[in-house]
Amino acid sequence: MTVGLPDGFIRASEVLDERFAGSAALRLDQQFGNEELLYGLDLLGLAGPFSRVTPWELEDEAGVRRINASGYAATPFGEMPPVLTEFLQEFLTKNRAMGLPQQSSGPWRAALQTNLVRLLARELPSHADSQVFFCSSGTEAIEGALKFAKAWRPKAKFQISFSSGYHGKTLGSLSLTPNPEYQDVFRPLVPGALTSPYGDLAALTSLIRRVGPDNVVCVVVEPIQGEGGVNIPPAGFLSGLGELCRRYGIVVIADEIQTGLGRTGHWFESAAQGLDADIITLAKPLGGGITAVGATIVRHGIYKKMLGGLSSKRHSNTFGGGAMAMAVGLKSLEYLMEQDLPARSLRLGEQGLARLKTIQAEHPRLLEDVRGQGLLMAMQFKPMLGLPLPEVLKELVFEATAILALRELHQSGVMGNLSLSSKRTVRLTPALDMPEDVFKIMMNRVADFAARNPASRYILTNTPPAMTAKLAKFAASKPKKRTTSDG
Repeated sequence: MTVGLPDGFIRASEVLDERFAGSAALRLDQQFGNEELLYGLDLLGLAGPFSRVTPWELEDEAGVRRINASGYAATPFGEMPPVLTEFLQEFLTKNRAMGLPQQSSGPWRAALQTNLVRLLARELPSHADSQVFFCSSGTEAIEGALKFAKAWRPKAKFQISFSSGYHGKTLGSLSLTPNPEYQDVFRPLVPGALTSPYGDLAALTSLIRRVGPDNVVCVVVEPIQGEGGVNIPPAGFLSGLGELCRRYGIVVIADEIQTGLGRTGHWFESAAQGLDADIITLAKPLGGGITAVGATIVRHGIYKKMLGGLSSKRHSNTFGGGAMAMAVGLKSLEYLMEQDLPARSLRLGEQGLARLKTIQAEHPRLLEDVRGQGLLMAMQFKPMLGLPLPEVLKELVFEATAILALRELHQSGVMGNLSLSSKRTVRLTPALDMPEDVFKIMMNRVADFAARNPASRYILTNTPPAMTAKLAKFAASKPKKRTTSDG
């Protein structure tokens, strides 16, 4: 006997047929979800919802189309790319493999594990016999990496990460994300987390010697800091870090969640910079923007130390290794390889960074710096108020500068990303397969945005006063501790 849905419940078909969308979706998303975030985005006109026109263009309810360079590097082929949607239709029709093979072998998991290790071993031959643990997100991949490292060095006490780094918001990864805004209310965090200045090998060496090399479990490093505002370390930093840790037997974890699999123009940015890490974490691009896939690739000996024999149940993940997620990951990796998208990312990124440098030279009162590697690009803005301010107010101005710059960029037809640990920085992370003509239009729109805001103060004056007042009231009503960023 079939029973109809009670009044007030929403059918899947209503969403699929777009009978439930727009203002109704936004209202209920605010009511039952993260109200404060969506309210702030709605004040700025950034809340959507948006619909896909092409993989690289989104449309709002008013019919305005924008080129999507947001997605925080998690949409390597744009929104709902045909290469994956067509494959998924075939998968759903033909697949007979078990959906969640937690206590058995699974062909999709086995295939993706094999391809990831073989891909890594092409860059780093020492990983030819490494093993993979799958999960559902980047922060879970980091949590797994920390456990693998601790099992390998159980008597050590400390884990080292770097200033302006970002590794996630679950408790272990949050402990290694040195940002008081995200950490403070959750203290005490996992004990033993230490922070060293990013890019400073001498400081790292000093810290390790001060606490004692035998007391250090691991060093966790992003080869390029994404949320830190696309911070690229000096030449030799990563290779020196690897040599230092190898000398003392300290586990090195390369967080490639944002940089890995082509975003920066290399398959593994850490390897390109001379680091042969013991553990590498992947996530964002592996899911193709379709589903959630995380992976922790671990040297054979370290993997066996934690998950050997009857201890093989010591770490698990309910949905990690599920057939559909593995199938999407396998097809995504295949597409990246067949199209040689890392090389394409490197080439387009060089063009994009050159254009950003030209824009900066033309508008030095707007842009303090531009940075990039591959299709991971950043614009750091001058503060929109140049007056001397107390530290708390200065950080608020920094944050407001980036938020209103994001809105102005949106008004110019480009959707970008904020940077959680670099308050004045907006990032561009376009799809790796974005057509060149669309990429050029996007960069032209960035130039138009700069022309409309030739100095950072225009970011404020071009914002409607009523909107500015509402945003100020919203910010004042939600006090939070801010971390010193990029002053």
